[in-house]
Formats: sequence, C-alpha cells, structure tokens
Amino acid sequence: MSELNGAQALIRTLAGAGVEVCFGNPGTSEMHFVAALDSVPEMRGVLGLFEGVVTGAADGYARIAGKPAATLLHLGPGMVNGLANMHNARRAFTPVVNVIGDHATYHKQYDAPLESEIEPLAEWLHGWTRRVKHPSDIGADAATAVAAAQDPPGRHANLILPADVSWGEGGQVADPVPPRSRKPVDDDVVAQIAGVLASGEPAALLIGGPACDPDGLRATSRIAAGTGAKAFVETFPARLERGAGLPAIERLGYLAEQVQYQLTGIKHLIVAGTQAPVSFFAYPGKPSDLVPEDATVHVLATREQDVVGALAALADRAAPDAEPQPAEARRPELPSGELTPQNWVDVVGALLPEGAIISDEANTSGVLLPMATAGAPQHTVLTLTGGAIGQGMPVATGAAIAAPDRPVLNLEADGSAMYTISALWTQARESLNVTTVVLNNAAYAILRMEMQRTGADLSGPAAKALLDLSRPTMDFAKIAEGMGVPATRATTCEELADALRRAFDEPGPHLIDAVVPPLL
Repeated sequence: MSELNGAQALIRTLAGAGVEVCFGNPGTSEMHFVAALDSVPEMRGVLGLFEGVVTGAADGYARIAGKPAATLLHLGPGMVNGLANMHNARRAFTPVVNVIGDHATYHKQYDAPLESEIEPLAEWLHGWTRRVKHPSDIGADAATAVAAAQDPPGRHANLILPADVSWGEGGQVADPVPPRSRKPVDDDVVAQIAGVLASGEPAALLIGGPACDPDGLRATSRIAAGTGAKAFVETFPARLERGAGLPAIERLGYLAEQVQYQLTGIKHLIVAGTQAPVSFFAYPGKPSDLVPEDATVHVLATREQDVVGALAALADRAAPDAEPQPAEARRPELPSGELTPQNWVDVVGALLPEGAIISDEANTSGVLLPMATAGAPQHTVLTLTGGAIGQGMPVATGAAIAAPDRPVLNLEADGSAMYTISALWTQARESLNVTTVVLNNAAYAILRMEMQRTGADLSGPAAKALLDLSRPTMDFAKIAEGMGVPATRATTCEELADALRRAFDEPGPHLIDAVVPPLL
C-alpha cells in the first residue's frame, strides 16, 4: 500500500469513526482534501454554494442522524460565512466536525490576502479546537475531534488543517475514540424534586434537549398527569417528536408576555435538559428573567446528564400509577379560500405525511402550526434554536440526506429564505425529498412586531422601508426553477393543498410560493 498524505488519512479516519457525509465549500487550501474524497468512497461529499448552507446542513443532518457530519470550510473567511448557522447548531448542541483549511504553515508569515486568525473565531463556538501540526498526527487528531463533538450534550469540534499538512506524506489513520456517556442524575436529586412535587405548591416542568424524544415526553406526561404539575417544552427545541400517540406538551412562547402568562402562579420550576427561561431580547420596562419572582428553580438534570433517565426516575417516584396522555389522531378539515396566517397551517395539518420531518422557520406566519399538527401522524420538528435566521433551508437539506426515506417539509419565511436560498441548488443536485413552502408576505413581519414591542416609532418612511420586502416583490417560484427545483405559486388553500399532494407524491425537491398576508 502506498503512503497516505494527510488528507487521505484524515478522511479515512473520519469515515472509520462514523462520519459519512462532508458538507463543503472548498478553496485552494483544501484541494488535496477534495482530491482525497475519491480514494474513500465511504465519505459522501455534498457541495453547498455558500458556507451558511454547509454549516446549516451539517446541523440538520446531525439532529436527525444522531451523529456528526463534517464540514469543509475555506480558511477564516469561509468559516465566518458559516458562523450564523454554526451559532444555531451551538444552541442546538449539535455534534459537528468542522475541517477548516488554512494556509501552508510556511506561507502564513507572508500575510497573504486571505490570511486570518482562525482560533479566535473557533473559540466563539465554545467547542473543541486543534490545529494539526503534522500528517502523522492527523488521524489521532481527527479521531479525537469526532469524540469531542459527541461529548454530551454535543458541540463543535474544529480541526484546523494547514495546506502543507493536507498534502504532506506520512498520514496515519487512527482508530475511533469512544465518546463520553451522559452522567446519571443522583438519586437524592430525584428524591428532593419528588418532594417538591408532593408539596402541593404549584409547579411546572420545563424540558429540552433529549427530553423531547418519545421516552422523555412520555415520562414528562406521566409526571404532569400524576402530580398536577404543568409541563412545557423549551421555546426552540433542536428536535421535537410530535403527533398522534405521543404526548402533546405545550412549548413555551416566544414572547416574554406569553411565558409570563404560562408560568403565572408557579412556585416551583423544575428544569430538565434546558435552562430557565429568559426573554429573547431586552425591552424597555420589561423583565429579562421570566421565572416568576417568588418561584424557585430546581434543576433535575443538566444538558450533560441523562435527562430521559432522570425524568423516568422522577415519574416512577412522584407518579408511579400515572400513564402518559397521548394526543389523539385528528386532523383539521381542509379549509378553502384565500390563504391567511390562520388557515394555511390547517392545510399542512390535514396533509402531513407519516414520518415527516418539519424544518420550521415560518416565524410569524407559523404561530398556529403546533395546534394544527398536534394530532397529525407522528413527525419530527426541527426549530430555529439560536434565532439566527437563514437556518430552515440548510437544515432541511441536511435532514433529507440523513433520512432519505422520510419526507422533509421546510416551512420558510420569505425574508429568512433569502439568506441561504442557494440550498435549493444543493437539494436539486442531490435529488432530495424536500418540499419547501415559502410563506411570502413581502415583509419582515417579525421585525414589525419587534418594532412595536420595543416602543420604537415605525411611522417614518425610512423605518417602514427597512421592514418591507416589496418593491420588488420576490417570485420564489422563478428563483427555485432557476436552481433546478420544480415550483408553483399558491394563493388559495385549494392551490396549496394540490401543490403539497403533488410534492409529497413525486420524488425530489419542490417549492411552493405561498402568498400569505402578514400577521402584522
């Protein structure tokens, strides 16, 4: 066998550790990595035309696959282009291995135009970072990176790859490194919180992370049914299982006022796999901490711990005879007439296929979606964890690659869509089963709402212009078709229903430009 270069050893090590997909947007410094893909058929390379698509797709893939994908990014500027969706993945605690190319070690001294400091950028992600020093180190570094990405609850592992290390001979393949397991929750903690629930004082349970899987939902439902405690899911869960047969646990609202209403009267807030709620932004005269002033926060399990096991143990202790309360199978009736923010969700609820994955970035247009889909066939919802818009299309792309046999439905606000719309090209190239519904209201409606809530004056023409997406109004059907995705336009419930049926029945990507008036 001929000697391996660094790139070949890197890819073989990643594939051996279970990393089967690399989403990339390469440049000159990564060319030997690109060439090495042909020598490792176990690694699938997927091209994104913008790094924000690459990083968002890796996020979506890992949320569904339960294991990391790799990204290939071109130096510091390429990483910067991908940082917004890296932020969303960080907030989702998604395991991702980022291979970040860099100039050859001997070239850095010349301060070439693309020279930048990568390590400070990587530190911003609060993950694991290492610069590979030699081809002989690359296998061990890569194996460690894959394990580090999977350290509970999940994080970015950033492997900085100088070009000369990539093309240098002497690469060594390394065996996988077992990732660390989640830590169990101490029995005393479970007993103490069971005592809180038995006190008779009003309590609420707030879950997130792994607790949003079926076992976690059932345990949470048992606790609520047996103790009378309220139960909530965090506002933006990374992955939430829903539908008929599973408990339909209410999500905390986005607006601070909603959360305050939901938690009214609560004396004890029990947190499992997430954090106590805070306001998304600061607002004049309104609190940032959304826990009622006279309430006590109790942590059942941190994100690093065995959250589902802790919930099951708490259910056995606090509600031993209680059964979970599953949602009944029910669908809304198909509505008719012009599309509105209130009725388009019923079309989705009426037609959602079994086993669908929803990438939800509908924003203001989608506030009624949870109610419309609670009794639909079981499905998975991926949400905007970090609040940085432009996630929906890339996440849907990665999810479709992770689960090619499941239909993926991307519900996308029009303003958010334009951030990473080139994901449509990747969907067409890879023949992915993604149906994108763009909620086209020709406005940054979410910002109109935020303008009102901050008390800022929206009456001036300059202010209004910055929140308006008309002049010209975008034709998403034409944009999609230009990228190879079949598309249609819907203005009525009937047209949306017909388009969804066709999209779900036909393989490959589709886009529906749904004209929905703004909520505000």
